[in-house]
Amino acid sequence: MLEDGSVFDGIGFGYPTKVAGEVVFNTGMVGYTETLTDPSYRGQILCLTYPLVGNYGVPSRDVKDGFGLPKYFESERIQTKGLAIHELSSTASHWSCIRTLDEWLYDERIPGIHGIDTRELTKKLRMNGVMAGAIEVSEQEIDVAKLQAMIKNESYDKTNFMPEVSTSEPQEYGDKSLDCIVLLDTGTKYSIIRNILRTGYRVVRLPWDATYEQVMSYKPKGVVISNGPGDPKVCKSTIKTAEKLIKSSAPTLGICLGNQILALAGGADTYKLKFGHRGQNKPCIDKNSNQVYVTSQNHGYGIDPESMKKTGFKVWFSNADDSTVEGIEHSSKPIIAVQFHPEASPGPYDCMFVFDRFSEIIKGIKDGKSKVEKQVEALNAQKDHMPQPAKSGRRKKTVEPKPKQQRRER
Repeated sequence: MLEDGSVFDGIGFGYPTKVAGEVVFNTGMVGYTETLTDPSYRGQILCLTYPLVGNYGVPSRDVKDGFGLPKYFESERIQTKGLAIHELSSTASHWSCIRTLDEWLYDERIPGIHGIDTRELTKKLRMNGVMAGAIEVSEQEIDVAKLQAMIKNESYDKTNFMPEVSTSEPQEYGDKSLDCIVLLDTGTKYSIIRNILRTGYRVVRLPWDATYEQVMSYKPKGVVISNGPGDPKVCKSTIKTAEKLIKSSAPTLGICLGNQILALAGGADTYKLKFGHRGQNKPCIDKNSNQVYVTSQNHGYGIDPESMKKTGFKVWFSNADDSTVEGIEHSSKPIIAVQFHPEASPGPYDCMFVFDRFSEIIKGIKDGKSKVEKQVEALNAQKDHMPQPAKSGRRKKTVEPKPKQQRRER
């Protein structure tokens, strides 16, 4: 049920319960294990637009990557409040599968609904914007009045989800002999930790409300502000810390929510998008090279470009579909941020170079550009110097008749 009174009757799966939350949609075709465990979905009911979900099942959490992090999950649990899909695969087949999607949701007490028209639901959210809604899975008759009351009391925008998604105490990852990067955890994904480790640093993961002094006590080479759920303006402690990071010119990378927090700390403003960007095929334009990258995204808020004029930040990436701000960089300080997910998981890995660029900024490389960006610029330069066909009016083309081919003797 949606707050506009729309009702979708379907077949329940997962855990029999009722929940209310903000209803959003994701256009990705694969990666539901990574998607459902993304902390940015905290407090939301997720609709997947791809029609068949669950056919490759759910892998084991015991499978780890080279850094000891869960390979197929982005946090320790399912983060969405509920799941709405068109068709649930009752059987699952994959070499890594240990249980079905239905079993996984049941084990983590998350309700799901399938057999509904997810196209109609998605169109409603696109036309009217995201809205509050509720799911109830029950063998008994459903009390509509109770669902309506739950929806009425739902207030996603005003909720601070940080205590639910952030670490409560410092955590360290990687070789302790390596230089440190502090990760301000506003709802981080494991893949962000994985990619910082990949660039040759150890990670110190701190709570979302860690002070500037606490951050600096680890003598970090740089600071990363992670992704996360909700309105960035609720993260007042993180914004205050980010203000001091900007003032002190500490090398800083913001990702998704971290991008918005850095913008607010610099004096810009943010606003809520009508239905957000959630999927794995979102095109973004690098304003420096005019190169388009396909990105993975999950966010419902954006930066107001008009408010950036006196902040020292300039637009680094913009969305090719709606021209919203997809990345910022400071004109004089070693600070960059992106609205999309360069770590992907799920999604394309086209923008992994963002982590490499941040690493090079830390190392003091003057142009602060990654190898990928330099390769793109070199290719564009080659195109600029290629001879272009002369512009002229249309001319008649004379085609000489070809001589008849001799018949070949056998």
